[in-house]
Amino acid sequence: MIKIGMMIGERYEIIEKIGTGGMSDVYKAKDHKLNRLVAVKVLKQEFSENANFVSKFKVEAQAAAGLMHPNIVNVYDVGEESGINYIVMELVEGITLKKYIEKKARLSVREATSIAMQIALGIEAAHNKHIIHRDIKPQNVIVSNDGKVKVTDFGIAKAATSNTITSNVMGSVHYTSPEQARGGYSDEKSDIYSLGITLFEMLTGRVPFNGDTTVAIAIKQIQEKMPSPKEFVPEIPVSVEQIVLKCTQKSPDRRYQNMAELIADLRQSFLTPDENFVTIQNDSEFGATILRNKDEIEAVKKSTSGLTGELPRVNVEEDDSEYDRKMDKVTTIMVIVVGVLICVVGIFLIGKAVGLFNRSKTNTSISVISVSEEKPEQVVMPGVTLKDYKKAVEILESVGLKAKISWQESDKYEKDIVISTSVNEGLKVDKGAEVTIIVSSGLTSLIVPDVVGYSLNAANKAIINAKLKVEIVQEYSDDVAEGFVISQSPEGDEKVPVDSVVTIKVSLGKTEELLEVPDVKGLPHEDAVLTLIEKGFTIGSTDQVYNDVYAEGYICYQSVPGGSDAPKGTVIDIQVSRGHAPEVPETYSYSASILPPSVEDGEYSSGTPVTIVIADNSGKVLKEFTTETFPYSINMSGFTGTPGGTITLKYTITVQGEPVTDPVTGEVTVPAGTTEERTLVREITFVKDE
Repeated sequence: MIKIGMMIGERYEIIEKIGTGGMSDVYKAKDHKLNRLVAVKVLKQEFSENANFVSKFKVEAQAAAGLMHPNIVNVYDVGEESGINYIVMELVEGITLKKYIEKKARLSVREATSIAMQIALGIEAAHNKHIIHRDIKPQNVIVSNDGKVKVTDFGIAKAATSNTITSNVMGSVHYTSPEQARGGYSDEKSDIYSLGITLFEMLTGRVPFNGDTTVAIAIKQIQEKMPSPKEFVPEIPVSVEQIVLKCTQKSPDRRYQNMAELIADLRQSFLTPDENFVTIQNDSEFGATILRNKDEIEAVKKSTSGLTGELPRVNVEEDDSEYDRKMDKVTTIMVIVVGVLICVVGIFLIGKAVGLFNRSKTNTSISVISVSEEKPEQVVMPGVTLKDYKKAVEILESVGLKAKISWQESDKYEKDIVISTSVNEGLKVDKGAEVTIIVSSGLTSLIVPDVVGYSLNAANKAIINAKLKVEIVQEYSDDVAEGFVISQSPEGDEKVPVDSVVTIKVSLGKTEELLEVPDVKGLPHEDAVLTLIEKGFTIGSTDQVYNDVYAEGYICYQSVPGGSDAPKGTVIDIQVSRGHAPEVPETYSYSASILPPSVEDGEYSSGTPVTIVIADNSGKVLKEFTTETFPYSINMSGFTGTPGGTITLKYTITVQGEPVTDPVTGEVTVPAGTTEERTLVREITFVKDE
């Protein structure tokens, strides 16, 4: 039994429980050997006691441990201790894609496409090493807090599908390919089918097939036509719709044949979503209801027998056979009923066609049901004329329209004000349509030079000579040579206001082979340097810094994050921890104008010297001096001590004697005055230095 604080494998200290599933519990742990946090997935007792399952699980998990990819939750270790079977994985802070979809109801097309691409990249890396996931679903995809998408549970699915397990374990029938539902052979294209269902759910917020039992859902996966996601979200672009449909073809031969093909179409769709470029083979049986024979129905029941919500049963053949006989009867009755209904409907339609059921012989034509395509959603064009063009763009986007800006010189309208639009205010227009807004460039506008194909220096010079500003964006291109302009915005020959910025995309050359950057944080300095060099990267600057997390001599920072992709030879700066920073005492400042003692003592005579002592509350003297000039300005900073203190003023006054009258002569005399030392104390407060 796992307890908080216990050590597994003599290196993994259990910190807290962070999740639970049908097969396992997940704990956050600290790897004391590599000084990093990890996730430890511990198999539940009922599976740990199944020797066949554990054996298959270990083989598959060890194979998955060889996978290293930024879109995969990497497996670090597999082990067993005192009957506890566990795998150690990368700790990813985030939520499952399933919860993410539930939280947002459904995802935007661009976000869903982006997530699908990342999932596909992770699966492709596994397929390249001949590892099939077999259980792709939103529950097995994690969206990290920093936005990365990672596929998890590689290696568990195959072991699980080889055993009879509960619905909580698999829970996958909504995403299972037809060949898996029939209990047949599954390969890379089975993962492609499951990813297609996952993309469908991201786009629509629902799964395509549902039912009261797992068997019912599995049969739908085999027999029913895959619905288009546009039936639920009409604005989904055609390319995205076609990608989903191609992924989820009933026949594996009609799907994408590998993840590389799917990734290529996802990327193209991300750039040009409304372009219909996805090709799907014609198939006369596409969408037809397929009636399966008894053997195939039996295969479905067997392949989904573990998905009924019950725990595995041993030595209950009589119950199983009785269940199977009942299912055979139900299935046979359903097939007969469907057959009879089809015959009745067919006879009726044929009879109606030949006039058998018509009472009037004058009308022998067959009525044709017309099917009209669903019109796209429309919105009312808002009024944006005479508004600042930036505000106009915001208004158009808020109602689902796209804005295209065209500049025009004008002596009537101020610069940046919308003159007119290509669609009049109040008219209805298809949602997602592009509306051109004509914007005033003022009395003076400039012509943007066409610099596509220019070298960077030539393009930069041409734009500056045109009295415009330049913004440079670099990206890889397989078609444009390194250092030359791929595209620009605004385009050449457009009129734009003075001081406009022209953004040019400059080629970095052909896409370099990217390597995964190892995470060296927490490694000793020498180990980290060797790791980076062995992986093909270059060490940049190495700085010594104080750090409260990593021990002295260990890496606490790397300029390129671990797990990301970077070109071979990329320079990576690192920082080595110097341990905890020494405590720096707090310092204070004090600025004031010191007033004379006469504020409190009316007997003080102006010009009398005063000794001033400034001290903190502990009695530490910070400054001592004598002055006879007031007010006296003082400015102190950078001293340590207490946040408060005192100013002591010490001075001398002369006290005159009382007049004395001689009783004989009547003469009045004044005796010499006496001096008296006086002290005043004022409380003050110091300002803490930032």
